[in-house]
Amino acid sequence: MNLDRFDKNTVTAYWRTEAEEALAVAQHLMDKEDFSYALFFGHLAVEKLLKALYAQERNDHAPPTHNLQRLALACGLPLDEDRTEGLLAITEFNLEARYPDLKRTFRIRCTRDYAQAQMARIEETLAWLRSRLM
Repeated sequence: MNLDRFDKNTVTAYWRTEAEEALAVAQHLMDKEDFSYALFFGHLAVEKLLKALYAQERNDHAPPTHNLQRLALACGLPLDEDRTEGLLAITEFNLEARYPDLKRTFRIRCTRDYAQAQMARIEETLAWLRSRLM
């Protein structure tokens, strides 16, 4: 992506495509039972769709952050307590998958049931964001 010139439609489409590709990887990793990295890519899908929404709403490039709550607020999205909690939880997948602790507690916590429940949260968040994109 050329960051020198900004074209809202091009940048929004770029982030939408990136989000869908990240979601496809997340689903593939779920199928392969690599649950912690599936959630990591689920986070990326949400982050990238938020960046598409930012481009659409702010007519500018999104800030370089992985914090989903910050991105949502920067987009002007209304966040209730449940939505905020969900975004904070999904943001943790980015940190915990990339920087596991010595006991690898996140990877241990990522059972099939846990990952399926969290992927459902990610899918619901993506559906909410898609509904706000033109």
